[in-house]
Amino acid sequence: MTQSVIVQVGQCGNQVGCRFWDLALREHAHVNKKGQYDEALSSFFRNVDPRRSDGGSCCVGGRIQHLKARAVLIDMEEGVVNGILQGALREVFDSAQFLTDVSGSGNNWAVGNLTYGSAYKELIVDKLRKAAEHCDCLQCFFLIHSMGGGTGSGLGTRVLSLLEEEFPDVCRIVTAMYPSAEDDVITSPYNSVLAMRELTEHADCVLPVENQSLVNIVNKISLMSHGTKPGSVLRKDSAVTSGQGSLSPTEKPFDAMNNIVANLLLNITSSARFEGSLNMDLNEIAMNLVPFPRLHYLVPSLTPLYTLADVNIPTRRLDQMFSDAFSKDHQLIQADPKHSLYLACALMVRGNVQVSDLRRNIERQLRSFNIFLLLSFQAHLHHYLHVDGMDQSIFSESLSSLNALIDEYHHLDATKARLLPDAPRLSIAR
Repeated sequence: MTQSVIVQVGQCGNQVGCRFWDLALREHAHVNKKGQYDEALSSFFRNVDPRRSDGGSCCVGGRIQHLKARAVLIDMEEGVVNGILQGALREVFDSAQFLTDVSGSGNNWAVGNLTYGSAYKELIVDKLRKAAEHCDCLQCFFLIHSMGGGTGSGLGTRVLSLLEEEFPDVCRIVTAMYPSAEDDVITSPYNSVLAMRELTEHADCVLPVENQSLVNIVNKISLMSHGTKPGSVLRKDSAVTSGQGSLSPTEKPFDAMNNIVANLLLNITSSARFEGSLNMDLNEIAMNLVPFPRLHYLVPSLTPLYTLADVNIPTRRLDQMFSDAFSKDHQLIQADPKHSLYLACALMVRGNVQVSDLRRNIERQLRSFNIFLLLSFQAHLHHYLHVDGMDQSIFSESLSSLNALIDEYHHLDATKARLLPDAPRLSIAR
């Protein structure tokens, strides 16, 4: 199996990232009962033997010694990182994976991108290289950051450009948190616009997540948890509540929102972290969902919502879940693609689902989509044209050859009436 590295930048990026690591560890612990360091764990975790002075990793197949996340944590303030070092996940990271400052970026993209990006460039590259060196087959970098703050938007996008410079052949998937219209950071619109240019130029795929959509989902889950149906409550250690029980005043306002984004990443990476006959390769996300190189912004959606909160209510039918996936109430960004054109779409399903049910629902959904012809818009061609020796003329020549072949069959079909009838077979006298 391949390995991936998660790069967490800024306060929001580190909070979401650490929630991802928490959930991933719980998932693997639930499946891996024997305490064996298998390929599933190796995709996002190293197994370090503390007795080795070089800090080298143990081979796949042995016992779990000391798991270390394949991650780089960057922030220009120390508050969140210090909390991580003192929290439950402190053993999952070591000091070599952190890069911090004390003054912050002052909610200024320019300070994060230009000032800190230049000052810490060599250190950032060094930490990224070390994380990559621990991988046998590095497949993907996941960058997590916010768009409204100075460090997340500025330094986060600078890290993205460095990833492209240093690892041009490794896929770069970005999860970017966008501010709401009522954001309390007055400069967040500037920061978001400046960061958007960098995401467009340097990312392979972007999963935009809007704060207001997260607030709406949290409120919806809260109403479900306090509904009138028996047993409709949030359990402790649920995915949304960070182990604090129900959505209580003791939780910070953004905790539940961060947990939803962490669940998004958990589900996207599940096929890389666990084996399965129908698993999707992470590179296929960009290959199949990005028809044009700059149009790589996806609309993420989660369903059913109540699994995020472990609400004890009857499971919805699969058909309803498919419909909900295309509902704006389940999307992590306020958009409604149903009234526009679908360039591409992917449905990632986890669990015991029949292939026949999947095909039936896909066919049902296709009838309501506006779709387009690939080659007429030159969609997905960039995936081919970046290969040495490949030229767009090869597409034209191949298409001409195919059309000529079709014409030959049509010509033969049109002249069938003029063909000589079968010659009478030789009759043998008895």
